[in-house]
Amino acid sequence: MPTNPDNPARTEFLAGVRAELPLLLGVVPFGLIFGVLGLAAGLPAWAVVLSSSLVFGGSSQVVFAQLWGAATPGPVIVATVGVVNLRHALYSAAVAEYLRALPWRWKLLLAYLLTDEAFAAAIGRLRDGPTTAQRHWFLFGTGFTLWAGWQLATLGGVLLGAAIPAGWSLDFSIALTFIALLVLGVHRRSEAGAALVAAVVALLAQGLPHKSGLLLAAGVGVAAGLLFRHGEGDSA
Repeated sequence: MPTNPDNPARTEFLAGVRAELPLLLGVVPFGLIFGVLGLAAGLPAWAVVLSSSLVFGGSSQVVFAQLWGAATPGPVIVATVGVVNLRHALYSAAVAEYLRALPWRWKLLLAYLLTDEAFAAAIGRLRDGPTTAQRHWFLFGTGFTLWAGWQLATLGGVLLGAAIPAGWSLDFSIALTFIALLVLGVHRRSEAGAALVAAVVALLAQGLPHKSGLLLAAGVGVAAGLLFRHGEGDSA
């Protein structure tokens, strides 16, 4: 698609859309799964669809639906979902220096749209691409594309419901999506070490009640990453 040098905002936005589109291959099945899981957990259809607009956090929505369906106590649900969403604070910190000059209305909009896939697709452009006054439109393009895809996929999951054959094993696409994002986001040995430790703890602790092994794995992974990062600093 040709770019328009006279409209740099449009050029950046369309570039962000193109960068995000390949990731929708994993996001669409993910959204379908959430729609089905939300209904299976006892949530009304309108609440499942509305949560994708209000929360707009795929992994936290899936975790919430699973815990809700398992009649998990409220404090455990809040703590687990909160830990799952902590990574968004790290994403915000990573892009903050590139967006510091923006007005608050832009910062609020981009904060809402900043998710795993949008960050993965945009951080390289923000960090290493040419500096322009319009580069925030690239992040807007990635985030908006993901948002639209997620809303449609969730709605599709609600509408299809039990019509999706169990043999499709769509739930495995959740793991595939996050494995792909992990590979894209790991640049240091400390990050790889943190991911490996968290994975091992999650496997060992999967038998804990109320899926609290996820909470434990996240905490241990963060602690391991900090220790590994400190070691990298000492060896530098």
